[in-house]
Amino acid sequence: MKHNVVTVFGGAGFIGLYVVRALAQQGVQVRVACRRPEEAMRCKPMGDVGQIVPVAANIRNEDSVAAAVRGAKAVINLVGVLYNRGQQNFDSLHVDGARTIAEAAQKADAKRLIHISAIGADLESDSEYARSKALGEQAVEEAFPGTTILRPSIVFGPEDDFFNRFAALARLSPALPVIGPNTKFQPVYVGDVADAVSACLADDATAGCCYELGGPTVHTFQNLMEIMLAEIGRKRLLVPAPFWAASAKAYFLERLRIPFFLPKPLLTRDQVRLLKRDNVVGEKSLGVEDLGITPTSLSAVLPTYLCRYRRAKDNGRKVQTA
Repeated sequence: MKHNVVTVFGGAGFIGLYVVRALAQQGVQVRVACRRPEEAMRCKPMGDVGQIVPVAANIRNEDSVAAAVRGAKAVINLVGVLYNRGQQNFDSLHVDGARTIAEAAQKADAKRLIHISAIGADLESDSEYARSKALGEQAVEEAFPGTTILRPSIVFGPEDDFFNRFAALARLSPALPVIGPNTKFQPVYVGDVADAVSACLADDATAGCCYELGGPTVHTFQNLMEIMLAEIGRKRLLVPAPFWAASAKAYFLERLRIPFFLPKPLLTRDQVRLLKRDNVVGEKSLGVEDLGITPTSLSAVLPTYLCRYRRAKDNGRKVQTA
């Protein structure tokens, strides 16, 4: 790969681990930039000695960002949050932080910038998350012309916070609320997202393009819950929840914090607003197939990690997914 030094912001996170691994396999020297570099130590075995280097960087601090991108030929921004928490909020990370990274990459004479956004990014959205993602795209395109933007749908994989969360709830509760049962999603495998990043870096023709990343099949929220339950071998009542009721409940849940047990909210009002809109690849949008990637199905991956939520007696039994 031409870009022999790549800085990855958010490289110690869920998607970041797979991106770092994919880049290391291409022979790239990777700087994993994050607030707590000790968290990036688990990335080091993914490459040769000295190939993967954790560095301390806070995207709210311009000097630390500038130091992290100095000498890098390409920069990847994976930083994102699903709810506001103090200074780690939508505006500071998705907008201001993204702009800081793009400006630093431009000043460092980096050749490429890959920015991870999200399907549904929209300046007119009712959701603060979606608006901040759209503002972030706008900011990086202004600061670094030729930025490649990747917009994934729900990302699934062994460490995801979607199927794992609902499977854990299903293990404890006899019923699961389904907010917006008919809302559509197009889950994309985390490995495909990482391959998309690699493909973009390997092809300069992708500069300035926007790709929406989705899996091979569109599912409703209700269908996703049914697939999850079939995979873990548990029968649970799926209860459709009206948006108004979910929003009222989220008002209290987003304020609930139990240190070491419930460090992040189970649901926020902004997430309820997001669930009102479909989260699928646009008909005219570029997708993973345009990057030469065959999208991975849920059935090929879910059994590899949801098995831990089955009853002990069912663990060795093959369970069919829809």
